[in-house]
Amino acid sequence: MRMRNKPWAKPELDSSPFFFDDPFQKCNWHSKFKRKQPLYLELGCGKGNFIAEHAANNPNINYLGIDMKSIILASACRHIKSEFAKVNRDIDNVVLTAYDIERILDIMDENDVVDRIYINFCNPWPKERHYKKRLTHTRQLEKYKTFLRKGSEIHFKTDSDLLFEHSLDYFKESGFKITYITYDLHNSDYPNNIQTEHEKKFTEMGIKTKLLIAKYE
Repeated sequence: MRMRNKPWAKPELDSSPFFFDDPFQKCNWHSKFKRKQPLYLELGCGKGNFIAEHAANNPNINYLGIDMKSIILASACRHIKSEFAKVNRDIDNVVLTAYDIERILDIMDENDVVDRIYINFCNPWPKERHYKKRLTHTRQLEKYKTFLRKGSEIHFKTDSDLLFEHSLDYFKESGFKITYITYDLHNSDYPNNIQTEHEKKFTEMGIKTKLLIAKYE
């Protein structure tokens, strides 16, 4: 989807102390945070509703959000500021950067130890010739294993039945253990769910959210 130009976006990002605008060389993402603590990664964080609420309410966890378009991360910056203002905290445990997640090993390596990955409502790429572009495809999962800590989890949510069923196979093919599955998240026992912008929209349309947790063993 083509995004409209937002004149305020670049100044917003330029002034943000938690937007990292030069991810093109491998670096230790842990060094970008004030405290050494577990690192959670959201792939395709979009406008930032999800990561903003998580980071504001979990000061003992560091959060890294990646999205391809820097323009959308300007909206994420605003959401993060708003959520942290609600809890009266300094923004010290969340970092954003813009990059193509398909090429994530350009900017992350084995030194960037991640304790959890969130993948929320990524592009389902419904045409077979595009399957390899999926963020849950086996090709991508193998890349994530470069920096995932053993015993860590990937939490995956989607509205797409096809993508969800294929992803179950992708995770198994890559050696992950599926520890939780629900085809109706909002009527499940999954704890402390935070809805994304897409999740709210699809729920209003009557589309159920599917979720799985896959453990890297």
